[in-house]
Amino acid sequence: MVDTAQNPETQTTPRTSRWRRLARRQSLPSLALAGTSVLMVAGVVLPAPYVIEAAGPTFNTVGTVDDKQLVKIDGAPTYPSDGQLDLTTVYVKGGPSGRVNSINAVLGWLDPAQAVIPEDTLYPPETTREQVDDSNAAAMTTSQEDSVAAAMGYLDKPYTTTLTVHAVVPGGPAEGALQPGDELVSVNGTRVTSLKQLRSRLDAAGAHGADVTVRRDGGTRTEHVALTQEQETKSWQLGVYLVPRYDFPVDVDFQLEQVGGPSAGMMFALGIVEELTPGSLAGDRHIAGTGTITADGTVGPIGGIRQKLVGAADSGAEYFLAPRDNCDEVVGHVPDGLTVVEVGTLGEAVGAVEHAAAGSVQDLPSCRTR
Repeated sequence: MVDTAQNPETQTTPRTSRWRRLARRQSLPSLALAGTSVLMVAGVVLPAPYVIEAAGPTFNTVGTVDDKQLVKIDGAPTYPSDGQLDLTTVYVKGGPSGRVNSINAVLGWLDPAQAVIPEDTLYPPETTREQVDDSNAAAMTTSQEDSVAAAMGYLDKPYTTTLTVHAVVPGGPAEGALQPGDELVSVNGTRVTSLKQLRSRLDAAGAHGADVTVRRDGGTRTEHVALTQEQETKSWQLGVYLVPRYDFPVDVDFQLEQVGGPSAGMMFALGIVEELTPGSLAGDRHIAGTGTITADGTVGPIGGIRQKLVGAADSGAEYFLAPRDNCDEVVGHVPDGLTVVEVGTLGEAVGAVEHAAAGSVQDLPSCRTR
């Protein structure tokens, strides 16, 4: 007697096919899940060659940090302010301090309040974390000194400046004539006490070269230096790196740690002017801002201004002072409730603060109008 049970293929083939189809259907989502898991792990583990900038904290230059006056002035009467003059900062993730992962980079691209920047646009190859920290600390120190100089100049408080040779450009015109540590005294017989004066005297000398008198080892000596002309600006150069050293009529101490770079210079200068001026220039207004500063009071552009606008708005600021040369980056990125005023000098910044106190900034130049 023959029945289908005697032929194993007659019953086992349909059952096996069903199991195979079921296993195949189950394996597809499993493979997708496994692939997603691998990508997620790779995104977390694999570094991305980008730097992420995000809004950092703000600090009131006429207020306190950890119960210490942020800008402490001795040697002259100081006056309290009823307002706030906040410097703004940017958190930087990635770079020599440790690369961000791919997922963080993607999330940064998706967040309009953050900026994702190729690492090599900010840091040269092989730059170490220590080099970045040292550079930021040096830039902060220079900006603080220049902010005091700018404030003293605005307030007509005299001070002296000594230009000291920090380094000589190898193969440059000053090699063999000047050396690190030399203090510049005069150029072609005219005393030089500022970088602006030095540039003027060198441009006047031009291709004829300059007799440069320096103070060295307790005495003075004069060396003739043939100058070189910078092709882009057409200005004449000595071929040295100079560091200005100031002697101010007041002592200014900055109580701010873990913040580096030069971008707080303008707000430091505003804080000094506010503290040394009777009354409250800012009234009771909350004003934030950013910008480098030179000793002559020129305000320069900075990086990360869109993130600083966000940080200012988050801190409750009503007004924001932006460097004029950053306006192209500001337009279209001003948070609601924040009024931006563009400035190019410390004098313009002080005027903007006074207008903000009076509620009349509508008459001032604004990046929004560009």
